[in-house]
Amino acid sequence: MKILLAIDGSACSDNAVCEVGRHPWPPGTEVRIITVDAPLDTLPWRLSHAAGSVARIGSPSVYDQLVQEERAQMNNALLRAAESLRNLAPQLSISVALIEGSPKEKIIEEAQRWAADMIVVGSQGRGAIRSLFLGSVSLAVVLNAPCSVLVVRPPADNATGEAKL
Repeated sequence: MKILLAIDGSACSDNAVCEVGRHPWPPGTEVRIITVDAPLDTLPWRLSHAAGSVARIGSPSVYDQLVQEERAQMNNALLRAAESLRNLAPQLSISVALIEGSPKEKIIEEAQRWAADMIVVGSQGRGAIRSLFLGSVSLAVVLNAPCSVLVVRPPADNATGEAKL
């Protein structure tokens, strides 16, 4: 079985990692953990917020620094997720990938390219403002996926959505 686990470093992504780790998957199951780094120029509100002012957005050095910081954060999220999953389910074959583009599109494309049997995503991303601008990634995946999709919600007894590893 091939499971595509799409994360974004949020608490809901941590819940998705835990959910994959607790299931008794068949022998030989592969999990590909991906995160999709949306180009910063597609998210102007992030640029203006991170850079501190609209006037500083145009500076290539500020943009390059923001891109590097975002990629480092996403890479760290991938490595943490892979380590957590290896601890929870050492029998799984795990690979990771950082992909650039629109999360809604790239998750679907990667599932098709990799011939995933299932996509696993958290129910919410990294904040309400991001969802307002990008829309619901989990909904887009459910509506367009070439395979089954598991959308992991936070535990009912956990109002913050933080995973209990």
